[in-house]
Amino acid sequence: MRVTKHEHAYLTIENSGETLVIDPGGFVPDLGELDNVTAVVITHEHPDHWTPAHLERLAADFPGVPMFTTAATADKASVDMTVVAPGDAVTAGSFRLRFFGGTHNEIHSSIPLIDNIGVLVDDQLYYPGDSYAVPEGIEVPMLAAPIGAPWLKIGEAMDFVLAVSPGQAFGTHDMPLSAVGLKMHRERLRWATAQGGGTFHELDAGDTIEL
Repeated sequence: MRVTKHEHAYLTIENSGETLVIDPGGFVPDLGELDNVTAVVITHEHPDHWTPAHLERLAADFPGVPMFTTAATADKASVDMTVVAPGDAVTAGSFRLRFFGGTHNEIHSSIPLIDNIGVLVDDQLYYPGDSYAVPEGIEVPMLAAPIGAPWLKIGEAMDFVLAVSPGQAFGTHDMPLSAVGLKMHRERLRWATAQGGGTFHELDAGDTIEL
């Protein structure tokens, strides 16, 4: 399995000649070259995780590709999407997807909470979307950990990594951070990952890692 971190929350996972696309949002200028996309996951409705244009391009380039998301996101999209919820498990191409969580982390008490799904890919990579939902009782070889957001407090992000205790981790959801802030947050998550014996990787947009 090959994981590529793109801008902000956009990830692609390649395995057995197939590609899974996760959260190509508004901070992503171009989806880049994609081959044999067999599934798309959108964790929630916020525009930094999807845009109509990106989903329409994926639907046009890969007709019939299944797209999994929350009910609110499916209602807003102009393409066909499949609604999933925490506890669901699906197979798309060679990818096995299990969904966790349920609620976006609170930004502020004045802002209504929305649905959010985390996804575990092939029991190898876990990405929680905009939440600290822990896949209880599951060993996580690789964690894509949110590292910067209006809702994120670094101490809580560290506690999330400590709770998951992944074998490896890297930071995602990083566009709100300055270069200095990103370095500081990476060091905090590096420490948290190391407490469980894991390794933290510094991935910038376009960097890849093999599992």
